Amino acid sequence: MRESGAWQGAVPAGTLNGLAGVLYRNAEDLPAAEVVSRRGPDGTWERVTSARLLSEVTAVAKGLIGAGVGVGDRVVLVGDARYEQVLLQFAVWAVRAVAVPLPASCSPKRLLAVVRDCRPAAVVLQDGRQADAAAAASREVPDLGRVWRLDGPEGLEAVTRPGAYMDSSSVRFRMEEVVREDPAVIDYPASVAGPGRGAVLTHGNRLDAADALVRRLSPALAGTEPGEASALMRLPLADHFGQAALAACMLARVRLGVLEPRADLPAELRTFKPTVLVTGPELLERLYRAESDKARQTGWDNHNAFGAATELAVDFDKAGRKGAWRRVSKAMYEWMYTRIREALGGRVKLLVVAGAPMSARMDHFFNGAGVPLVQVSGTAESGGAFCANGTDDRRAGTHGRALEGTEVRPGPGGELFVRGPGVFPGYWNDPDASREALRDGWLATGVAGEVDGDGYVTVRERLRVQACSAPARPRGADAAPGAAGRGEGAEAAPAAHEAPHARTGGGGEAGPSGAERPAAAVPQPSPEELVADLERRLRSHSLVSQAMVIGRGRPYCTALVTLASDQLEYWRLVNNRPLNTPPEEIASDPELLREISVAVGEANQAVPPQLAVRAFHVLAEEFTVQSGLVLPGGELRRDAVLRAFADEIEGLYRSPESHSR
Repeated sequence: MRESGAWQGAVPAGTLNGLAGVLYRNAEDLPAAEVVSRRGPDGTWERVTSARLLSEVTAVAKGLIGAGVGVGDRVVLVGDARYEQVLLQFAVWAVRAVAVPLPASCSPKRLLAVVRDCRPAAVVLQDGRQADAAAAASREVPDLGRVWRLDGPEGLEAVTRPGAYMDSSSVRFRMEEVVREDPAVIDYPASVAGPGRGAVLTHGNRLDAADALVRRLSPALAGTEPGEASALMRLPLADHFGQAALAACMLARVRLGVLEPRADLPAELRTFKPTVLVTGPELLERLYRAESDKARQTGWDNHNAFGAATELAVDFDKAGRKGAWRRVSKAMYEWMYTRIREALGGRVKLLVVAGAPMSARMDHFFNGAGVPLVQVSGTAESGGAFCANGTDDRRAGTHGRALEGTEVRPGPGGELFVRGPGVFPGYWNDPDASREALRDGWLATGVAGEVDGDGYVTVRERLRVQACSAPARPRGADAAPGAAGRGEGAEAAPAAHEAPHARTGGGGEAGPSGAERPAAAVPQPSPEELVADLERRLRSHSLVSQAMVIGRGRPYCTALVTLASDQLEYWRLVNNRPLNTPPEEIASDPELLREISVAVGEANQAVPPQLAVRAFHVLAEEFTVQSGLVLPGGELRRDAVLRAFADEIEGLYRSPESHSR
């Protein structure tokens, strides 16, 4: 039974065995229904019917089969939120393969680490940013048969061509063999050294979590005619909630448009005019500030009126009874509330906020202004979402009650534990970590929060990057922490089990007869060589761009570390930080400092104790040639760095325990 008042246009997830099944159901029941919007050649939005979507997904799926992608094979999909990524994900699911999504901003080093870990049959790149890493991976991983780039002259046709000769029934037969226990997604975290652990989500996990979201949120669509509901999503499709929202829109038959990170959102809202907007809180907070600034620029009277209208909206939403006086007072400022609604496209019936928590005040404001807003929270291991507010069952400032069929309870240290159909079966090839994350059927989410007496959940902060608390152990080729540099002269680090001196002589030198000399004959590395190796190990962390170890003439070694700009946006999202958080604030974030501290500790294991880094300072911006700190060849100008950051370095020796202040 669906929850009372739920929108009746949705496909019941319990009738489906796999994620691609919803496309077949929609095409059979409502072939002319518009289910997706895509960018046309002229940049305008084009509506795609369910029949056309199924046809295009089938063409891609045939290409995957023709290229040799088999049942259970992994396919790495690197890209932003685009229509092509929607096609690729459903095509992978249709052929009973496993999608491994990564954002287009991921570093080449990270892509290589993920490929080493999951050993995919194919990689699809949005553009050439990771082309060198993919080429290196294809030489190193024999299972990787195909690497496609979508920015080439052929685009997606390069993927479809291998299956052009095939009949569509080959895809249908493969899809009908899917069972709910089949793995559908391997979700890798962004902000750990190496690939981290891949959280495996089954078709059933994703379908059940998406179905529960539809049940909770669909009452907001009551009264909407079939085919009128539309959703605009500004979240990465590589994100766990972005994937849950994609599946939920397909189940609910709500036409979906996805936006890339750099899209002009105000302009897109005016042209798309969504019924539902799915986004992070920073967008709505920015919109509120923009309207406040406009009011200030037109005069203090208008600005004072804006402030009064804000207070009335907040008080109106807080009030249990909406008496006549409150309604009349609020109506006096309808002009301001209309401006807010018009800025959102004029047709929004629901704002879905995922990611970082939104303040209770802004939650009250939007709801009081006539734009229903609900907050949702979840993790990759919980299927993307485990709690959500509903328009008829919400508490401002919280993330709502547990979704239908799911239980949430607080545990030691305030950590939230979750049990339900969306909870994953475990990590990729890591049964020990899976057992640690799943304790007596309860998932240790790795996030801190509270559950009040009425069951409303408030998520506070992330305690760990993933549910399992133990560091990820190297597996196979992963012992080499990454062979692709960032353009600053980085090179492959030695394997984690390799002795430091093995770098100088390749493990031994060949004598005249070709026999290897004894290890004792290999020259011992100098302190400079050990420090250089230590810096390379630090750079192998996905968040670290450059590292410079300081120790000459000092009582112990310290380090300056710069952050990789291409990873910060995704780190903010994974760790529930607003996307407008300044880099300087991120550089001092306790969660980030803990990650860098772990990387420093691991790198220290390869050097003698007297060369270990005992304190470090994280810098928000990278060293560049333009700043005079990097040579054209990529090497650091160490003397210049020492002069430029003399105060920060001296601070490390005054207070070695502070690490990064």
